[in-house]
Amino acid sequence: MNLLREVRESRRLPSPEDARAIRERAGVSQIRLAEELGVHRITVGRWESGVREPRGALRTAYTRLLLRLVAEVGE
Repeated sequence: MNLLREVRESRRLPSPEDARAIRERAGVSQIRLAEELGVHRITVGRWESGVREPRGALRTAYTRLLLRLVAEVGE
């Protein structure tokens, strides 16, 4: 069932604009978010600008992290 949960969560990835807003509302920098995910800050910037989109396990991890931030600070 982990596969199904991962697929479901990866489909819940917020739009780039919403992802940035979530991060900013939580008071988290792109650098800190990147460190948490093990990517470069530029990668997070590309996701938030819509230039790129996370894939695979990274997409799932990014989505989960954003959802946890929403749960912490509200929408």
